Order: sequence, then C-alpha cells, then structure tokens
Amino acid sequence: MTTAIPYAAALYAAILGLLAALLTVRVILGRVRSGVQTGDGGNAALGQAIRAHANFSEQAPLALLLIALAEALGTPVGWVHALGATLVSGRLLSAWGLSHSLDASQARQSGAGLTILVLVIASLLVAWRLLAGR
Repeated sequence: MTTAIPYAAALYAAILGLLAALLTVRVILGRVRSGVQTGDGGNAALGQAIRAHANFSEQAPLALLLIALAEALGTPVGWVHALGATLVSGRLLSAWGLSHSLDASQARQSGAGLTILVLVIASLLVAWRLLAGR
C-alpha cells in the first residue's frame, strides 16, 4: 500500500491554522484589555471571543481530518477543494457571527450549516472509499 499525502487538504489546514491563531489572539487581547485571566469575568466581549475560539476548536479539527482522509483514500482533488473551501467559508462565517453576537444570526446559522454539510459529505466519502475498496 502506498501512502497518499493529502496536499490539497494541507492547504486548508494552513488556512484554518491562521484562522485559529487569529481567534486565539483575539482571546488573549480580550484578556489583557479586561484583566480577566480565567473564564470571561462577565465581560461580554471576552465571552464572545472565547466562544468563537471554542466553536472553531470544536468543529474544525474533525472536519479537516475527514477531508484529509477522503483525499488520502483517493477522492478526486476537486471534491477536496470544494469541501475545504466550504469548511473555510463556514468557519469564517461562524467566527464572524459569534464575534458580533451570541444570539442567533444568519452568519452563525450559515456557518454551522456549511460545517455540518462538510462533515456529512466527507464522512460519506471516507466510508464509501473504504467500503468500495477505494
């Protein structure tokens, strides 16, 4: 068996890594500004930054892993790029929505929907490639 390196998925990992760094910096700056070192101290802006970072951390890794596995199992690169671009779009929308309000918003709902779509399609692609013998 040869090892397939998921080059296309690696591009989306790099982009999402930069978004993760940005969200982390926003939490750090919020902590410095507010003087709150743990939790959110009741500071709404810090709470939003923390939630945006946490939501990203909860959703992006599994979706990215599934995309990389799908690519490594031979999924056409066009599908990988479509999934990666959709995931990045979904995570950007979600982060933007959570950064502006903890209430329901079109951006948050769209971001969540796009991320779930990627999770489902990538999961089905991985399962299909495995069950169909690649």
